[in-house]
Amino acid sequence: MLYEGAISFLERALQGFTLEDPAELNQTVGNNVLRAQAILDELDRSLDLSSGGDFAVRMRGLYHYLDRRLMESNLRKESDGIREVLARLSVIRDAWKEMLQQQNTPRVPVPAALAQAAG
Repeated sequence: MLYEGAISFLERALQGFTLEDPAELNQTVGNNVLRAQAILDELDRSLDLSSGGDFAVRMRGLYHYLDRRLMESNLRKESDGIREVLARLSVIRDAWKEMLQQQNTPRVPVPAALAQAAG
């Protein structure tokens, strides 16, 4: 759900670039980027580095990189970093979805005769 929220805020930020009023553009982009950054911060704080091993360390590095890209894009009011972060978060979200679906898919037991034939 956090990934969905961040993605939604970044999509809204990108829509802000279509606004003609500079103040409205700045406010729309800025507020939505800040909300996405808050979600990244929450994801980062939820990592368990002591038992998460290398995966948790790599995710922390990724979250810090994504946060930095959003900060740069927000300061410069450029969409490239926002688009990059949106794409990367979409990939991560989809990977988690797929993994969770595979975990929830009931496994059909293999008949003993087939298991013996395959073994």
